[in-house]
Formats: sequence, structure tokens, C-alpha cells
Amino acid sequence: MIDLASLRLWQLISPALPVGAYAYSQGLEYAVNEGWVADEAVALEWIEGVAGHSIVTLDLPVMQRMHHAWQCDDEAKVIYWSRFLAASRESNEILAEDNHLGKSLARLLGDLEVSRAEAWRFKQEVNFPAMFALATSHWQIDLEQALAGYLWAWCENQVAAAIKIVPLGQTAGQRLLSTLILKIPAWVEQALAIEDEAIGVLCPGVALASACHETQYSRLFRS
Repeated sequence: MIDLASLRLWQLISPALPVGAYAYSQGLEYAVNEGWVADEAVALEWIEGVAGHSIVTLDLPVMQRMHHAWQCDDEAKVIYWSRFLAASRESNEILAEDNHLGKSLARLLGDLEVSRAEAWRFKQEVNFPAMFALATSHWQIDLEQALAGYLWAWCENQVAAAIKIVPLGQTAGQRLLSTLILKIPAWVEQALAIEDEAIGVLCPGVALASACHETQYSRLFRS
């Protein structure tokens, strides 16, 4: 039988999802501009590093807790973790991206009759992981699959950015994705094991690149 929840997850992680994620590079554009990332091998190192020290250790554990809170109808806990996430964002650019994508997804989910999303369009605490967690909870998507999907979508967006600005060929991009796919199961397992007090981010290079990108003279990606 076709698994409807899986199809809903594919909908959420599709590049066609109209939230504007394609417009952001999370510091990668500045890293390319400065020569920190200049080829396929270093692009892989950059994406793996950011995933392993930020997405896996911050976004995924927080989203896990948000997913559980939505299932328990505990919106106060969602707001708590949303504020924790905002305080953990290391540049204004990354925080603004999180809020923009969150509002866009909240609006879309409201249009798709996920009623609890509608009010979040106007909340200061709105962010993308919170709305992604709401969608996956509402559509009864398995938590591990939801985390894997979120991580896949982030990796795919970074690879798409690298293809444009390093630049890399389409085949090189597929090689990057093939390597990253193999790491996703272990990354999800790692994220699920992280205790509350160990949640956090350690990517000073990304923080610097993102902050500097805000005033970069020539940019393809949004700041």
C-alpha cells in the first residue's frame, strides 16, 4: 500500500515548496567569495561540517521536542523551544531566514487546512523547524523520517547553492548528495540521543561568514 504520510513528507521537502529556501546560502556564498570553498571536495567538507555541528546538534534535537509538543498539544513548550532556537542563531541573517521561512510555511499550512498553523504567521516566535514539526505531527509522519527529511532538504539546498556559486556541475552536485545521503541515518540517530543540556551549535566560521554576507558587495543569495 502507498504510505500517505511519506507522500506528505515528500511534499514538505520538495524544492517546489513555496517558502523561499532557495534564496539563502547560510554563509556559503561569502565562503566562496573569500576562497574558503573553491571546489567539490571543500564544498563537501563545508556542508558536512555545518550539518554535523549545527543542524544535527541544534535544529534536529529542537525539532524532535517540538514534534512531541505538537502531538501533546503543548503550544507553550513549542514557544519555549522556539525561543531557545532563536537565541542559538549566531547571526541576524540566519535568524531572519528562520523567521521568513517559518512565516511562509505557516501561511501555506493554513491554506492546506492545518488550522493550528494560521496563528503562527503573526507570532514573534515563528520559525521553520516549528512549522515543519507541526506539519509532520499533523500528517502523522514518523519522527525519524521527519528529521531525515528536514536534514535532506537542508543538504539539498546547500548543494544547490554550491552548484550555482562555486560553481559545480550537476554531476558533481549528485556526487555530493550521494555522499551526504549515506551520513543521514547516523546523523538522525545522533540527534535523537542528544540530551537537553547538550543541544547547541559550534560553527564560528559559518557565523562569521553569515554576518559578513549581510554587507557583501555583490550577492546572488538573500541576506
